[in-house]
Amino acid sequence: MQALDGSVVAITGGTGSFGSTMAGHLLGRGVRQVNILSRDEAKQDDMRRRFTDERLRFFLGDVRDAASVSPAMRDVDFVFHAAALKQVPSCEFFPHQAVLTNVTGSDNVIREAARAGVRSLVCLSTDKAVYPVNAMGMSKALMEKTAQAFARNYPESEMTVSITRYGNVMYSRGSVIPMFVKQIQSGQPLTLTEPKMTRFLMSLADSVDLVDHAFTHAQPGDLFIKKAPASTVEVLARAVASLLGDEDPDLRVIGIRHGEKMHETLLSSEEIVKASDEGDYFRVPLDARSLQYELYFEEGETRISRSDDYTSANTRQLTVEDTKELLLQLPEVQALLGQAT
Repeated sequence: MQALDGSVVAITGGTGSFGSTMAGHLLGRGVRQVNILSRDEAKQDDMRRRFTDERLRFFLGDVRDAASVSPAMRDVDFVFHAAALKQVPSCEFFPHQAVLTNVTGSDNVIREAARAGVRSLVCLSTDKAVYPVNAMGMSKALMEKTAQAFARNYPESEMTVSITRYGNVMYSRGSVIPMFVKQIQSGQPLTLTEPKMTRFLMSLADSVDLVDHAFTHAQPGDLFIKKAPASTVEVLARAVASLLGDEDPDLRVIGIRHGEKMHETLLSSEEIVKASDEGDYFRVPLDARSLQYELYFEEGETRISRSDDYTSANTRQLTVEDTKELLLQLPEVQALLGQAT
Protein backbone atom coordinates (compact mmCIF):
# COMPACT_ATOMS: atom_id res chain seq x y z
CA MET A 1 0.00 0.00 0.00
CA GLN A 2 1.32 3.43 -0.90
CA ALA A 3 1.75 5.52 2.27
CA LEU A 4 0.03 8.89 2.23
CA ASP A 5 1.52 10.13 5.49
CA GLY A 6 3.76 13.11 4.82
CA SER A 7 3.12 13.05 1.06
CA VAL A 8 2.20 15.90 -1.28
CA VAL A 9 -0.88 15.32 -3.45
CA ALA A 10 -2.24 17.37 -6.35
CA ILE A 11 -5.87 17.37 -7.49
CA THR A 12 -6.78 18.84 -10.86
CA GLY A 13 -10.32 20.18 -10.95
CA GLY A 14 -9.88 20.30 -7.21
CA THR A 15 -12.75 22.70 -6.48
CA GLY A 16 -15.34 20.37 -8.04
CA SER A 17 -17.55 17.90 -6.20
CA PHE A 18 -15.05 15.06 -6.35
CA GLY A 19 -12.00 17.26 -5.83
CA SER A 20 -13.23 18.91 -2.64
CA THR A 21 -14.41 15.56 -1.23
CA MET A 22 -11.06 13.97 -2.03
CA ALA A 23 -9.23 16.93 -0.48
CA GLY A 24 -11.09 16.42 2.80
CA HIS A 25 -10.35 12.69 2.65
CA LEU A 26 -6.64 13.29 2.08
CA LEU A 27 -6.33 15.87 4.84
CA GLY A 28 -7.73 13.24 7.19
CA ARG A 29 -5.10 10.77 6.03
CA GLY A 30 -2.11 12.78 7.24
CA VAL A 31 -0.83 14.26 4.00
CA ARG A 32 1.68 17.08 4.20
CA GLN A 33 0.13 19.20 1.46
CA VAL A 34 -2.73 19.14 -1.07
CA ASN A 35 -2.34 21.23 -4.23
CA ILE A 36 -5.64 22.32 -5.76
CA LEU A 37 -5.45 23.23 -9.44
CA SER A 38 -8.54 24.83 -10.98
CA ARG A 39 -9.53 27.77 -13.14
CA ASP A 40 -12.30 29.17 -10.88
CA GLU A 41 -10.92 31.66 -8.36
CA ALA A 42 -14.31 32.13 -6.66
CA LYS A 43 -14.63 28.42 -5.92
CA GLN A 44 -11.03 28.39 -4.70
CA ASP A 45 -11.84 31.18 -2.27
CA ASP A 46 -14.97 29.36 -1.07
CA MET A 47 -12.96 26.18 -0.55
CA ARG A 48 -10.17 28.02 1.26
CA ARG A 49 -12.70 29.52 3.70
CA ARG A 50 -14.55 26.22 4.14
CA PHE A 51 -11.49 24.12 4.98
CA THR A 52 -9.28 26.72 6.75
CA ASP A 53 -6.39 24.25 6.55
CA GLU A 54 -2.90 25.54 5.84
CA ARG A 55 -2.00 22.28 4.11
CA LEU A 56 -4.21 23.29 1.18
CA ARG A 57 -2.41 25.25 -1.54
CA PHE A 58 -4.31 26.73 -4.45
CA PHE A 59 -3.03 27.08 -8.02
CA LEU A 60 -5.01 29.09 -10.54
CA GLY A 61 -4.70 27.56 -13.99
CA ASP A 62 -6.25 25.43 -16.70
CA VAL A 63 -5.19 21.93 -17.71
CA ARG A 64 -5.31 23.14 -21.34
CA ASP A 65 -2.27 25.28 -20.53
CA ALA A 66 0.69 23.03 -19.68
CA ALA A 67 2.62 25.99 -18.27
CA SER A 68 -0.08 26.53 -15.64
CA VAL A 69 -0.13 22.83 -14.75
CA SER A 70 3.59 22.64 -14.06
CA PRO A 71 3.73 24.68 -10.80
CA ALA A 72 0.98 22.53 -9.22
CA MET A 73 3.06 19.37 -9.89
CA ARG A 74 6.28 20.57 -8.28
CA ASP A 75 7.46 18.19 -5.48
CA VAL A 76 4.20 16.22 -5.76
CA ASP A 77 4.06 12.49 -4.97
CA PHE A 78 0.54 11.62 -6.16
CA VAL A 79 -1.96 13.18 -8.58
CA PHE A 80 -5.72 12.74 -8.91
CA HIS A 81 -6.81 14.08 -12.30
CA ALA A 82 -10.45 15.13 -12.04
CA ALA A 83 -10.53 18.24 -14.25
CA ALA A 84 -12.95 17.74 -17.13
CA LEU A 85 -15.91 19.07 -19.07
CA LYS A 86 -18.68 16.70 -17.94
CA GLN A 87 -22.02 18.09 -19.11
CA VAL A 88 -23.28 15.96 -21.99
CA PRO A 89 -25.50 18.58 -23.73
CA SER A 90 -22.90 21.39 -23.59
CA CYS A 91 -20.21 19.08 -24.99
CA GLU A 92 -22.59 18.18 -27.82
CA PHE A 93 -22.78 21.85 -28.80
CA PHE A 94 -19.06 22.50 -28.26
CA PRO A 95 -17.24 19.21 -28.92
CA HIS A 96 -13.90 20.88 -29.66
CA GLN A 97 -13.95 22.41 -26.19
CA ALA A 98 -14.47 18.92 -24.74
CA VAL A 99 -11.43 17.67 -26.67
CA LEU A 100 -9.27 20.58 -25.51
CA THR A 101 -10.01 19.96 -21.83
CA ASN A 102 -10.59 16.22 -21.65
CA VAL A 103 -7.97 15.00 -24.13
CA THR A 104 -5.30 17.69 -24.61
CA GLY A 105 -5.64 18.79 -20.99
CA SER A 106 -5.22 15.22 -19.75
CA ASP A 107 -2.12 14.77 -21.90
CA ASN A 108 -0.69 17.97 -20.39
CA VAL A 109 -1.35 16.72 -16.86
CA ILE A 110 0.24 13.31 -17.52
CA ARG A 111 3.35 14.77 -19.16
CA GLU A 112 3.87 17.51 -16.58
CA ALA A 113 3.38 15.00 -13.74
CA ALA A 114 5.95 12.63 -15.27
CA ARG A 115 8.37 15.50 -15.79
CA ALA A 116 7.98 16.49 -12.13
CA GLY A 117 8.72 12.97 -10.86
CA VAL A 118 5.22 12.12 -9.62
CA ARG A 119 4.99 8.53 -8.37
CA SER A 120 1.36 7.72 -9.19
CA LEU A 121 -1.41 9.43 -11.19
CA VAL A 122 -5.06 8.34 -11.24
CA CYS A 123 -7.30 9.64 -14.05
CA LEU A 124 -11.04 9.82 -13.48
CA SER A 125 -13.26 8.58 -16.31
CA THR A 126 -16.95 7.86 -16.83
CA ASP A 127 -19.31 5.13 -17.96
CA LYS A 128 -20.05 7.35 -20.97
CA ALA A 129 -16.59 6.47 -22.33
CA VAL A 130 -17.82 2.92 -23.10
CA TYR A 131 -19.45 2.66 -26.56
CA PRO A 132 -19.63 6.49 -26.58
CA VAL A 133 -22.48 8.13 -28.47
CA ASN A 134 -21.86 11.69 -27.28
CA ALA A 135 -18.94 14.11 -27.48
CA MET A 136 -18.33 14.01 -23.74
CA GLY A 137 -18.04 10.22 -23.75
CA MET A 138 -15.86 10.23 -26.85
CA SER A 139 -13.47 12.74 -25.32
CA LYS A 140 -13.28 10.77 -22.07
CA ALA A 141 -12.66 7.56 -24.03
CA LEU A 142 -9.73 9.33 -25.71
CA MET A 143 -8.58 10.48 -22.27
CA GLU A 144 -8.44 6.81 -21.23
CA LYS A 145 -6.48 5.95 -24.38
CA THR A 146 -4.08 8.83 -23.70
CA ALA A 147 -3.37 7.52 -20.18
CA GLN A 148 -2.94 3.95 -21.41
CA ALA A 149 -0.69 5.07 -24.27
CA PHE A 150 1.65 6.72 -21.78
CA ALA A 151 1.86 3.49 -19.78
CA ARG A 152 2.44 1.50 -22.97
CA ASN A 153 4.99 3.83 -24.55
CA TYR A 154 7.00 4.58 -21.39
CA PRO A 155 7.27 1.23 -19.57
CA GLU A 156 10.40 2.40 -17.75
CA SER A 157 8.67 5.48 -16.31
CA GLU A 158 8.75 5.73 -12.53
CA MET A 159 5.18 7.09 -12.61
CA THR A 160 2.24 4.68 -12.49
CA VAL A 161 -0.72 5.95 -14.52
CA SER A 162 -4.09 4.29 -13.92
CA ILE A 163 -7.77 4.99 -14.65
CA THR A 164 -10.99 4.76 -12.68
CA ARG A 165 -14.35 4.64 -14.42
CA TYR A 166 -17.63 5.19 -12.62
CA GLY A 167 -21.22 6.19 -13.19
CA ASN A 168 -23.38 9.01 -11.90
CA VAL A 169 -22.28 10.44 -8.57
CA MET A 170 -25.31 11.40 -6.51
CA TYR A 171 -25.58 15.04 -5.45
CA SER A 172 -22.43 15.97 -7.37
CA ARG A 173 -22.44 19.09 -9.51
CA GLY A 174 -24.72 18.41 -12.46
CA SER A 175 -26.60 15.61 -10.67
CA VAL A 176 -30.35 15.54 -11.25
CA ILE A 177 -31.09 15.09 -7.52
CA PRO A 178 -30.62 18.75 -6.48
CA MET A 179 -32.91 19.74 -9.35
CA PHE A 180 -35.59 17.32 -8.12
CA VAL A 181 -35.24 18.79 -4.61
CA LYS A 182 -35.71 22.36 -5.88
CA GLN A 183 -38.72 21.35 -7.98
CA ILE A 184 -40.38 19.63 -5.00
CA GLN A 185 -39.68 22.53 -2.65
CA SER A 186 -41.16 25.03 -5.11
CA GLY A 187 -44.22 22.88 -5.88
CA GLN A 188 -43.28 22.28 -9.51
CA PRO A 189 -43.68 18.96 -11.38
CA LEU A 190 -40.62 16.72 -11.52
CA THR A 191 -39.19 16.78 -15.05
CA LEU A 192 -37.97 13.41 -16.32
CA THR A 193 -36.11 12.87 -19.58
CA GLU A 194 -37.38 9.28 -19.95
CA PRO A 195 -38.91 7.34 -17.00
CA LYS A 196 -37.39 3.96 -17.96
CA MET A 197 -33.88 5.33 -18.50
CA THR A 198 -31.44 3.64 -16.08
CA ARG A 199 -28.37 5.06 -14.41
CA PHE A 200 -25.69 3.67 -12.10
CA LEU A 201 -25.87 5.30 -8.66
CA MET A 202 -22.94 5.89 -6.35
CA SER A 203 -22.02 8.41 -3.68
CA LEU A 204 -19.03 10.75 -3.65
CA ALA A 205 -17.66 8.57 -0.84
CA ASP A 206 -17.89 5.55 -3.19
CA SER A 207 -15.98 7.43 -5.88
CA VAL A 208 -13.25 8.29 -3.37
CA ASP A 209 -13.06 4.63 -2.34
CA LEU A 210 -12.63 3.64 -5.99
CA VAL A 211 -9.79 6.10 -6.49
CA ASP A 212 -8.22 4.94 -3.23
CA HIS A 213 -8.36 1.36 -4.52
CA ALA A 214 -6.65 2.32 -7.77
CA PHE A 215 -4.10 4.42 -5.96
CA THR A 216 -3.26 1.45 -3.70
CA HIS A 217 -3.34 -1.45 -6.17
CA ALA A 218 -2.65 -0.09 -9.66
CA GLN A 219 -0.11 -1.36 -12.13
CA PRO A 220 0.69 0.96 -15.09
CA GLY A 221 -2.31 1.30 -17.39
CA ASP A 222 -4.79 -0.49 -15.14
CA LEU A 223 -8.49 0.40 -15.40
CA PHE A 224 -10.66 0.02 -12.28
CA ILE A 225 -14.46 -0.10 -12.04
CA LYS A 226 -16.49 -0.15 -8.83
CA LYS A 227 -19.56 -2.38 -8.96
CA ALA A 228 -22.67 -0.27 -8.50
CA PRO A 229 -26.46 -0.65 -8.41
CA ALA A 230 -28.76 1.30 -10.71
CA SER A 231 -32.28 2.66 -10.84
CA THR A 232 -34.61 4.10 -13.40
CA VAL A 233 -34.99 7.88 -13.52
CA GLU A 234 -38.59 7.47 -12.39
CA VAL A 235 -37.60 5.41 -9.34
CA LEU A 236 -34.99 8.01 -8.41
CA ALA A 237 -37.49 10.85 -8.74
CA ARG A 238 -40.09 9.04 -6.63
CA ALA A 239 -37.48 8.20 -3.98
CA VAL A 240 -36.39 11.85 -3.66
CA ALA A 241 -40.02 12.99 -3.51
CA SER A 242 -40.90 10.37 -0.88
CA LEU A 243 -38.04 11.47 1.38
CA LEU A 244 -39.43 15.02 1.20
CA GLY A 245 -42.94 13.89 2.07
CA ASP A 246 -44.52 13.64 -1.39
CA GLU A 247 -45.64 10.05 -2.04
CA ASP A 248 -47.41 10.86 -5.32
CA PRO A 249 -45.33 13.44 -7.17
CA ASP A 250 -46.43 15.04 -10.42
CA LEU A 251 -44.06 13.69 -13.08
CA ARG A 252 -43.60 15.41 -16.45
CA VAL A 253 -41.66 13.69 -19.27
CA ILE A 254 -39.58 16.12 -21.35
CA GLY A 255 -37.70 13.65 -23.58
CA ILE A 256 -34.09 12.52 -23.89
CA ARG A 257 -31.56 15.36 -24.12
CA HIS A 258 -28.82 15.70 -26.75
CA GLY A 259 -26.39 12.77 -26.66
CA GLU A 260 -28.02 10.78 -23.85
CA LYS A 261 -28.27 6.98 -23.71
CA MET A 262 -31.16 4.94 -22.35
CA HIS A 263 -28.69 2.79 -20.39
CA GLU A 264 -25.04 3.30 -19.43
CA THR A 265 -22.20 0.75 -19.67
CA LEU A 266 -19.32 0.48 -17.20
CA LEU A 267 -17.59 -2.49 -18.85
CA SER A 268 -17.82 -3.67 -22.44
CA SER A 269 -17.96 -7.38 -23.19
CA GLU A 270 -14.48 -7.08 -24.71
CA GLU A 271 -13.18 -5.68 -21.41
CA ILE A 272 -15.03 -8.17 -19.22
CA VAL A 273 -13.17 -11.11 -20.73
CA LYS A 274 -9.86 -9.54 -19.63
CA ALA A 275 -11.08 -8.26 -16.27
CA SER A 276 -10.33 -9.75 -12.89
CA ASP A 277 -13.00 -9.66 -10.19
CA GLU A 278 -11.63 -8.04 -7.02
CA GLY A 279 -14.76 -8.19 -4.89
CA ASP A 280 -16.28 -4.72 -5.00
CA TYR A 281 -14.18 -3.86 -8.06
CA PHE A 282 -13.25 -5.02 -11.54
CA ARG A 283 -9.68 -4.54 -12.77
CA VAL A 284 -8.87 -4.46 -16.49
CA PRO A 285 -5.11 -4.69 -17.13
CA LEU A 286 -3.31 -2.81 -19.86
CA ASP A 287 -2.88 -4.49 -23.24
CA ALA A 288 0.88 -3.94 -23.36
CA ARG A 289 1.55 -5.56 -26.76
CA SER A 290 3.65 -3.64 -29.25
CA LEU A 291 2.63 -2.81 -32.82
CA GLN A 292 4.41 -5.98 -34.04
CA TYR A 293 1.22 -8.00 -34.08
CA GLU A 294 2.85 -10.79 -36.13
CA LEU A 295 4.58 -11.87 -32.90
CA TYR A 296 1.17 -12.86 -31.54
CA PHE A 297 -0.32 -14.28 -34.73
CA GLU A 298 0.50 -17.94 -34.13
CA GLU A 299 -0.74 -17.98 -30.55
CA GLY A 300 -3.79 -15.80 -31.04
CA GLU A 301 -6.45 -15.00 -28.46
CA THR A 302 -7.89 -18.13 -26.89
CA ARG A 303 -10.37 -16.54 -24.49
CA ILE A 304 -13.95 -16.05 -25.65
CA SER A 305 -15.63 -12.75 -24.85
CA ARG A 306 -18.78 -12.83 -22.77
CA SER A 307 -21.81 -11.74 -24.70
CA ASP A 308 -23.06 -9.24 -22.13
CA ASP A 309 -21.70 -5.85 -21.18
CA TYR A 310 -21.92 -4.63 -17.59
CA THR A 311 -24.67 -2.02 -17.84
CA SER A 312 -27.10 -0.03 -15.75
CA ALA A 313 -29.84 -2.28 -17.16
CA ASN A 314 -28.35 -5.62 -16.02
CA THR A 315 -26.75 -4.64 -12.71
CA ARG A 316 -28.77 -4.81 -9.46
CA GLN A 317 -31.91 -2.70 -9.87
CA LEU A 318 -33.01 -0.57 -6.93
CA THR A 319 -36.62 -0.15 -5.84
CA VAL A 320 -37.93 3.16 -4.49
CA GLU A 321 -37.24 1.95 -0.92
CA ASP A 322 -33.75 0.75 -1.88
CA THR A 323 -33.01 4.12 -3.47
CA LYS A 324 -34.26 5.98 -0.41
CA GLU A 325 -31.87 3.96 1.77
CA LEU A 326 -29.00 4.86 -0.55
CA LEU A 327 -29.97 8.54 -0.59
CA LEU A 328 -30.13 8.62 3.21
CA GLN A 329 -26.40 7.81 3.30
CA LEU A 330 -25.59 11.12 1.58
CA PRO A 331 -24.54 13.97 3.89
CA GLU A 332 -26.42 16.43 1.66
CA VAL A 333 -29.69 14.52 2.07
CA GLN A 334 -29.13 14.13 5.81
CA ALA A 335 -28.60 17.89 6.09
CA LEU A 336 -31.68 18.56 3.93
CA LEU A 337 -33.94 16.37 6.06
CA GLY A 338 -32.45 17.86 9.23
CA GLN A 339 -33.40 21.33 8.04
CA ALA A 340 -36.90 20.12 7.17
CA THR A 341 -37.48 18.77 10.68
